[in-house]
Amino acid sequence: MLAKIKTLGLIGIKGFELVVETDVNNGLPKFDIVGLPDTAIKESKERIRSAIKNSCLKFPMLKLTVNLAPADLKKEGPLYDLPIAVSLLVCTDEIKCDYIKDCTFIGELSLDGSTRKANGVLPLLISARSLGHKKVFIPAENAQEGSFIEGIDVYPIKSLTQLVQFLNGTINIAPVEKRNFEDMQVYNDDENDFCYVKGQRAAKRAMEIAAAGGHNIMMIGPPGAGKTMLARCLPSILPTMTFDEALEVTKIHSVAGILDAKDGIVWKRPFRSPHHTTTDVTLTGGGAKARPGEVSLAHNGVLFLDELPEYNRKTIETLRQPLEDGVITVARLQNTVEYPAKFMLVTSMNPCPCGNYGSKTRECRCSPTQIHNYLGKLSGPLMDRIDLHVEVDGITFDELNSNCSQEETSATIRERVNKARAIQTKRFAGTKTTCNAGMDKQQVNQFCHLDDECNELIKQAFEQLNLSARAHNRILKVARTIADLEGSENIELYHLAEAIGYRALDKKYWM
Repeated sequence: MLAKIKTLGLIGIKGFELVVETDVNNGLPKFDIVGLPDTAIKESKERIRSAIKNSCLKFPMLKLTVNLAPADLKKEGPLYDLPIAVSLLVCTDEIKCDYIKDCTFIGELSLDGSTRKANGVLPLLISARSLGHKKVFIPAENAQEGSFIEGIDVYPIKSLTQLVQFLNGTINIAPVEKRNFEDMQVYNDDENDFCYVKGQRAAKRAMEIAAAGGHNIMMIGPPGAGKTMLARCLPSILPTMTFDEALEVTKIHSVAGILDAKDGIVWKRPFRSPHHTTTDVTLTGGGAKARPGEVSLAHNGVLFLDELPEYNRKTIETLRQPLEDGVITVARLQNTVEYPAKFMLVTSMNPCPCGNYGSKTRECRCSPTQIHNYLGKLSGPLMDRIDLHVEVDGITFDELNSNCSQEETSATIRERVNKARAIQTKRFAGTKTTCNAGMDKQQVNQFCHLDDECNELIKQAFEQLNLSARAHNRILKVARTIADLEGSENIELYHLAEAIGYRALDKKYWM
């Protein structure tokens, strides 16, 4: 007897349609799985055999051949346990269901027949909807991932026995109830609020500009000045994610296996902070199965690299492609996948090995050679891709003991950021650009027009600071954001002057 069951496979964060073809014939008992399965799928034979028997169902002691079609694509992972088991049970008449051809099955099985949480279910559900699938059966632990996908019925399955009873019409299972994404977006981050950052008005201003335009930012200052705290507070002033942005982020986190099963969706902008000992593969993604790295896990959020010069230079140079393109291409022996990687890069560093070079309150003990070698760990092309460079000096005792009520809260700052982002959303309507930092050359020419006085100022800065063409464009983008924060239609001279000020450290530290 021949049975055909629909399922889906995964390449990167995109699903593709698969058919599990199972043929049961007379002959010596044998169980073969063909169609380029990986080790996890080959081992599924024993899981499926035990799951069926321990569910008190009939396992055919005949010659079994399972084909995963199309046969020319590599299949990975234990996602095919459930569809293979269902196809075997259809062949033995344990499942008698007229509409089985309209059902899609995804999931891993335990030896006792229960289902286990699977990675990558959300992108598979989105692909299933686009491919016209109507009924999808997934493990119960992944149920919340299906609660946000409209236009498709998602059934949570706890065990193989429960699934068989439902398909045979002896019990009823309700589809996952749909939820509203907007109901989850409640800010409650009392710990990382800008009101707890004492002093540092210049750094807070730079953070606000970075958040308003999606700009990359670097903080330079001595140890203990508050650089890390400022970075951790940044997500609290970023605009709320749209539903489409949240789905993109959730797909990546689902594939990586770090999605919170309780929420089923990533509704807060990610904040990723890998240690300085991180490797190229950890940062950009890869491995045998080309999994997403930190740059992709930070998509639509913040990637924070603390003490930037301590990272391996080769490792941080890999950031240049995603910073420019917003995607990262991971090429491995088995396959090549492309992951989204549009993030705000936030970095911090000491200005020298002892950390006190340029400080107003502490004395530097480093020689010029030591300082030069320390700063030389960062390349010019990477620094060019960071829009704002800001000095963060130590604070005074009076600032440290000031009342938190005297400082602006994140909610107040976020209101201004949201207004600036609303202007940008209207400006870039109908394009792929979402914020000022993402403008291409044509958009910079269109939206960053300068009058004669401003042109003279940017010319002087270009020559005196020895700026590159990329740095020139990034200054214009930052100036556009500063103007948006003030609701100004045109870039004024003082907007441009402030933007240039955030590149002045290039001359102080790297020239």
